[in-house]
Formats: sequence, structure tokens, C-alpha cells
Amino acid sequence: MSTPTEAPPALDMDALMAFVFRAVDEVGATLNAALVVLGDKLGYYRDLAAHGPTTPAELAERTGTAEPYAREWLNAQAAGDYLTYDPPSGRYTLPPEQAVALTVEDSPAFLPGFFQLALGTVHDVDHVLDAARSGGGYGWHEHVTDVHVGCERFFRPSYHAHLVDEWLPALDGVVEKLQAGALVADVGCGHGASTVLMAQAFPESRFVGSDYHPESIATARQRAADAGVSDRIRFEVASAQELPGTGFDLVTMFDCLHDMGDPVGAAEQVRRALAPDGTWMVVEPMAGDHVEDNLNPVGRAYYGFSTLLCTPASLSQDVGLALGTQAGPARIRDVATAAGFGRFASVAETPFNRVLEIRA
Repeated sequence: MSTPTEAPPALDMDALMAFVFRAVDEVGATLNAALVVLGDKLGYYRDLAAHGPTTPAELAERTGTAEPYAREWLNAQAAGDYLTYDPPSGRYTLPPEQAVALTVEDSPAFLPGFFQLALGTVHDVDHVLDAARSGGGYGWHEHVTDVHVGCERFFRPSYHAHLVDEWLPALDGVVEKLQAGALVADVGCGHGASTVLMAQAFPESRFVGSDYHPESIATARQRAADAGVSDRIRFEVASAQELPGTGFDLVTMFDCLHDMGDPVGAAEQVRRALAPDGTWMVVEPMAGDHVEDNLNPVGRAYYGFSTLLCTPASLSQDVGLALGTQAGPARIRDVATAAGFGRFASVAETPFNRVLEIRA
């Protein structure tokens, strides 16, 4: 005798179509990530900011690009409210607020690096598919260059706006040490944006930047030379478990602890390398301790990066703890406690970052 099956739930057709049109908007947003990177690299945004209302032909001529591409790009940007369009004149305008966000590289609102990082991350999705099926990982060093360059361009404006004036002063007694002459290790320094900023602000101190990615260290050395601070920075190719030196007054990690395969091992190395009264400053993506705390636009973006970039990076390394981009302060505290640290505090935050002070 057959068992009657339950009838499927009735569909709310309005809710279904609302979701479909939301999905259409998501596809447009996905494509727009590439369009923003294209507009940034071709100089379209900078040209619009400099010249005001513009036709496709004018934009193409000034930027040395083909008019059909300029035309379709302008239309897509207008459809997404990145530009405004005036039908009588056929001209497109970049509003002043968008101009700041899309062209002013030292503004904390600068966005093209964020899009470049996202586009590079999505580019490597096939490798992440393979890793998800095998349980393996995909290393930071294996990603396309847009990931490395976009990461620097996204985080550097925030560091420029907050690091010297807000984050370091939030640490107990650290600025005074830096002014007098401290020894600082910047672990996972990438292209050295944070290291260079600190070296510029505190000429009496000496800095060691380290990263396991040789190409990033080569870029960091060039950044230091360009900024005129090579005399007080040494950049080394080294993992977090190979921190070069001891007796550091300050060890910093900017947006990288959650990427590490063995964050507890890295924390133990930091504890051994710190001077007795030294400070470990950890800057992590803004996150709460519970999933529901992070169900917002920033959390959504960071969970996306966590799935496609940060978690695969951790799983590609020994231990592979895979904290995730949205680890939250409680999980970072657990890492610090496991390494023998006894003092832990959240001392500053922005919409995108949380600053943690950790001491023995």
C-alpha cells in the first residue's frame, strides 16, 4: 500500500519573481566588477572626473580606446547608477561622490582595489572547485596578480587613514616607543604598505617586513625605495613560523592571521620573538563572533572572500586550521590564549577592520 506524499508547498509567485529579479541584479553586479576594473585600468573614471559631462566619442578619443567599448561601458555604468546620463545632450557624468570613491587612491572610500581583488579571486574559481571536492587548498601565491595588487589597493587607503593617527595610538605605550626608536616586525606584509607607512611616521624605529610570497617582497622593497625609507626597513621572504629576529617591541599582522594554516604556531612564534613588554597588534576584517552578527553587506563580501580566497589559502598550508575571514574576536582570542598570551583587547575599529591588542 503506497504512502500518500505531502503536497508541495504553495508557491508565492510574487516572492519567486522578486527573487528572480534580484538574481538579475546580482548578475549585473557580477559583470560590473569587471567593468569597474576595466574603467579603472583604461582611465575612464579619471578622465570623467577631470573633464565632466562627456560623450562616448570624446571619452574614447581622450583615452585612446575604441568608441564602441566606451559607449557600452558608459551605458552599463549609467544603468548601475555609477554615472548619470543626460538624454538631450547624450553626455555622461561621474558624480563627485563617485569620483572620490573611484579615482582618489588615498581616500578610505577608494573602491577599485576592492573590485580588482574580487575579480582576481573569482578568476580562480575552477581551482577552488577542485579544492572543495578534494578537501585541499589553493595558495595565495597561486592566484592571479589582480588578487595581490587589488588587496594592496583596497587595504592601503584604510591603513593610510587610520594606522598612524588612530590604531597605533590605541595601543598602550606603543607610540612612545616608536617615537623613541623601536624594533618592529610586520608579519605577512605583502607589498609593504603598512610597513612603509609606519617607517615614514617613525624615523627613529627600525622595521622588518616578512611574507612567504617572494614576488610580494620584491614589490615591497621597491615600495620602500620609492618612499625613501629603505634605510630603516628590511624585507625578508619568510613564513609566519620563521619570524626573522627577536626582541621586537611591536609585532603587527594586517589582515593575514586568518589566512594562515597554523595561526597558533604563528602566535607562538610571535610570543617568542617579542620583547618582555612587547605588543602584538592584529588587524583583522570586521566580524562578530556569531554568523548572525555578520549577515550584512560587509559580512557577505568577506564570507565570499573567505570561501574563494582565505579558506583555500589556509587549507593549502600545514595544519590548515581555516579560521575564515569572519573569524571574529573570540576565535582570535582562542588563538592568542593557546599561544600563551594573557592580555587581549579590541581597541579600535572601522567598517572594514577590527584592531586587537595582544600582550603576554
